[in-house]
Amino acid sequence: MFVRKYFEAFEVGEQRRTTGRTITETDIVVHAGQSGDFFPHHMDEEWCKTQPFGKRIAHGTLIFTVAVGLTADHINEVSMTYGYERLRFVKPVFIGDTIRVTVTIKDKKDHKKPAYGLVTELVECFNQHGDLVMLCEHLLLVSRQNSPAA
Repeated sequence: MFVRKYFEAFEVGEQRRTTGRTITETDIVVHAGQSGDFFPHHMDEEWCKTQPFGKRIAHGTLIFTVAVGLTADHINEVSMTYGYERLRFVKPVFIGDTIRVTVTIKDKKDHKKPAYGLVTELVECFNQHGDLVMLCEHLLLVSRQNSPAA
């Protein structure tokens, strides 16, 4: 879905929630192949039985990627990603876990180019038990309404 949500329309505290996505063994294997991260924490079930979590864990970068993908339910034609900050992997995600994301508008501020503002979204990823597994801040560069392009 295409939308036009200008800087002025974002409200601090505003929230949206995503649908769920179950993490599969295939996700882990494909991500290992794409990233080159074949660490035993992700790939070796027997070795993992000797470790604190007792089973394979999903790559943090996989969970970040899926979480961000879950939030991409619309395309804001007047906004673009400016970056991500404060990324943390709080708890492991295992094969069979279902993750969901809550996005909360955390902050709004001016940008050095007056035609834009910066919106900070708090991105929180939860498993099926409601445990926080990952969080970060997503920075958006958003056009101001009735401003000429920079």
